[in-house]
Parts: sequence; C-alpha cells; structure tokens
Amino acid sequence: MINQHEIKLLVVDDHPMVLEGMRVMLQQISFANLIATASNAFEAIEALKQWPEIEVAIVDINLPDISGIALTEKILREYPQVKVLAMSTFNERSYISQMIQNGASGYLVKSASKEEIEEAILCAHEGKMYLSAELQSSVKNSHGNPVRIPLLTSREKEILLLIAEGHTSPQIAQQLFISLHTVDSHRKNLLTKFDVNNTAGLIKLAAKYNMI
Repeated sequence: MINQHEIKLLVVDDHPMVLEGMRVMLQQISFANLIATASNAFEAIEALKQWPEIEVAIVDINLPDISGIALTEKILREYPQVKVLAMSTFNERSYISQMIQNGASGYLVKSASKEEIEEAILCAHEGKMYLSAELQSSVKNSHGNPVRIPLLTSREKEILLLIAEGHTSPQIAQQLFISLHTVDSHRKNLLTKFDVNNTAGLIKLAAKYNMI
C-alpha cells in the first residue's frame, strides 16, 4: 500500500535532459517531493547540507567528478538517514553489486517506467531492497528465479573479504579487534543473508555477485 507521506527526494545526474525528465516524472507521483537536483557529487553533498530533510537520493553511476558508487558511500557515511537509489543506463552485474556493496537500497535503469520509479522510492524509503524489473530478469539463479543481492553492513563486508582470504574466526577477531562471539554472529548473519549453509557456499555466491 502506498504511504501517502511525502517522500523528499534529491536527483543527481550530469545530463540536464535526464534531470528534467526525472522532474516531470516525479511530478506525476503523488507522494514524491523533489527538493533538489545536482549535476555532480559536490552539488549533491551541498544539497544534502542545505536540505537535511531529504530522505531518498537517486544517484547516477556515471558522474563527472567522482563515480556514483563513491558518492553513494560518501552519502551513507555522512548522511546515514538518507537512502540511495542507483540509476544508470548500464545493466552489468558488476555495477549493481558495487552499488549494493556501498549501501545502495536499489538500482534503477534510466528506461524505468513511472510505476517502477514509484516502487523503487517506496522500497528505499521503507528500508527494503529494489532492483528494476529489467535487472531482475537479467539476474537469475540456476532455477530461473530472480536473485536478490544481499545488502551488507560495512563490518559484514570486511568479514566477508577476510573469510574469502581464508582467515579463521579467531584470526578475524584479532585483526578487527572484536570478540570471537561477534565474528561468529556476523558469520551466521552472512550465511542467512546469502541463504547458504556453509562457508564454501557463501564464498561461491559472493564471488558470483562480484562482492569479493
């Protein structure tokens, strides 16, 4: 059910026509309130400083100063209350997984319909993951079902990389200065998020999604 709360948005893209197109599209969505637009990462950060009420940022991957992937990481580090939706003409899995790894709440292709944009904004605002229909159809598992790429915390990413490098739980605990219990909790969370039963399955899927 659509939440009638007005969701305050920022759109970041270096093409004026894309910004105008998004502006027109968002005007047709009853709960969308476009607070600001930006053509590069610097303008995006300035907009977030100026309008702290912004809740969702729609960010193009291909920006002129730093990539949208790096901008996503910066936004979520400095403005953790903001949800980020990646947007691009690219549909390679590596871009998707990089954005998801950096904390994006979803990934839209620029050809997305108004209905898809509506759903993506709502999903992001509610803390859920969204992949556009076009991407869901291209990212499938061996049974032909759409794959949902897990959303990991920064600590889970660190531990996943160390597991992939062959480190044991005691070694990881020592390297990250955390307790063995904490490492084991993160391991269990990773297995749950990837829906696998063992470390081998975890590494295999993480590699498939270009997360390691």
